[in-house]
Amino acid sequence: MRPDKPLSAFEFRIYRHYRVVHGMRIALGFILTFMLVRFSQIPEGSWPLITLVVVMGPVSSWGNVFPRAIQRIGGTLFGSISGLIALKLELFSLPIMLVWCAIVMFICGYLTLGKHPYMALLIGITLGVVCGAPAGEMNTALWRGGDVILGSLLALLFTSIWPQKAYIHWRIKLSDSLTAMAKIYHTGFSANLLEQPRLNKPLQRVLTDIVKMRSLLEPASKETRIPKSVLEAIQTINRNMICTLELQINAWWSSRESHFIMLNAPTLRRTQKMTENTFNALAAILIHGNSEKMAANSHELTEIVSELHQLIGDSNRAQGVETAIHGYVWLSLELAKQQERLTDLIRLALRK
Repeated sequence: MRPDKPLSAFEFRIYRHYRVVHGMRIALGFILTFMLVRFSQIPEGSWPLITLVVVMGPVSSWGNVFPRAIQRIGGTLFGSISGLIALKLELFSLPIMLVWCAIVMFICGYLTLGKHPYMALLIGITLGVVCGAPAGEMNTALWRGGDVILGSLLALLFTSIWPQKAYIHWRIKLSDSLTAMAKIYHTGFSANLLEQPRLNKPLQRVLTDIVKMRSLLEPASKETRIPKSVLEAIQTINRNMICTLELQINAWWSSRESHFIMLNAPTLRRTQKMTENTFNALAAILIHGNSEKMAANSHELTEIVSELHQLIGDSNRAQGVETAIHGYVWLSLELAKQQERLTDLIRLALRK
């Protein structure tokens, strides 16, 4: 998929209600699979239904379901073969069969703590499913293994029909967090307020949403081939901006005297307007996908950083400058740098 593909209003609405769409997809997949099993009279027909729910249920995006289904098929194949060998050994000697099962389960337990825990877990589960057949009943064992593979393939089929993308979901979530930060920034530095607004809950809510976005990074990287390190860097800067914003608001309202001095500082007011506009611009670009519009915005951010550097230098040379003013200016510089870095990373992600 194109990383910079604009999101339509319909897509935006669908991803806003992704849980409803995911529930409908599973319900439809289950009904169609049940009809296939019932009308074709597939033996051991409950296993495709169970597999379908297990593969599709916990995750909704294509970047998660595809590797999950591949791991399930691989684990099922190895587990089925191991189970068939166990059933064959049981005909000769039960102790030998138990030793074989112990070896397979040891491998399963060892690999579960490795890079592909789901596939390793499926080896053990499938071994148990196949060995649960009566001794010597190879047909039952084969049908059970085949049914699990059939369920995985059907899960892939239903997920591939207009699949949900973790990357699109991530773009919308990131846009929402930046829009929320713009609103908090506007409220926290409003010239119309006489007292510091209570923004602890909105800040905590945005921070919680940002932490939840981490689960989308790996599938988003698989869907778009964007390096996960780039998405991780965006995630880190986004989280750091929340912390900087909270400290900056506290510095702005730390004392009445410094507050009135900063209200009348043209450079600081211009910086505040530019910072808020940058939050909104980045949020809009994530939806519309046009990264070229960020070029002018990035240039203005660079100018703001230079002005803040000069302002900090003038403050250091002046006498009697309050600590709160100096701290606020330094935090403004940090936030501007973070926005500049975030702009570059988002442009990099959309151009991949």
